Amino acid sequence: MRSLAVIAALFVASLVAGCGLLPDTKDETVGWSANKLYAEAKDALNDGSYTKAIKYFEKLEARYPYGRYAQQAQIDIAYAYWKDLEPASAIAACDRFIKLHPNNPNVDYVYYLRGLINFNEDLGLLGSISNQDMTERDPKGARESFDSFKELVTRFPDSKYTPDALLRMKYLVNALAQLELHVARYYMKRGAYLAAANRAQFAIINYPDTPSSEEALFIMVKAYDALGLNDLRDDAERVMRKNYPNSEYYVRGLNRPEPWWKLW
Repeated sequence: MRSLAVIAALFVASLVAGCGLLPDTKDETVGWSANKLYAEAKDALNDGSYTKAIKYFEKLEARYPYGRYAQQAQIDIAYAYWKDLEPASAIAACDRFIKLHPNNPNVDYVYYLRGLINFNEDLGLLGSISNQDMTERDPKGARESFDSFKELVTRFPDSKYTPDALLRMKYLVNALAQLELHVARYYMKRGAYLAAANRAQFAIINYPDTPSSEEALFIMVKAYDALGLNDLRDDAERVMRKNYPNSEYYVRGLNRPEPWWKLW
């Protein structure tokens, strides 16, 4: 009997100790109104407490899905995810909002935000402290950013976000053209002249009227010359001489100056 009592006492003690290890499940937001939840979420967002803001926005949408704050919370949570360095979640939130509320008066901002998220995806901490050329990175984010901005300016030409979107689109076109030239230069260095010429031609056709066109034509001239394709070489050089009669590439060749993207 005594041993049974001891075992029982130990069992009870273990239960008590175990309860102490359980997380505190108390929810401070219980009983909060939609107005209070949204206000607290916005305060957290403005204070830079993005994880906390996300938690409050999620609770708001779950408890008051049809209230007047629900749609705005869906927009704000996308921004909060972006600032919290969760771009995939931020883009998913933008896509969800656009699908659910295509006629919302603020949907132009969501397109703009989606463009910004992809625009800055490669410019995070590691990118900012490295010396990697922006045009050497995966162009997927740049292309998706361009598509988002293009949809914004096409659907909402009078939006207050359209002028900035147009500037960013111009930048992205130049960056994508430069990426094609980076690949073309790589092929030139390795003697893959036909691949270099094709890549340079792709840049001219798909990204016309960009600063990259001059170098792309020069690469085509050099690549066709190395391949012994004299007619193609002469055609490319004729176009280049007409459009860039004083091109510096005639003097320095493909030796590059300081990268165009380095602003510091």
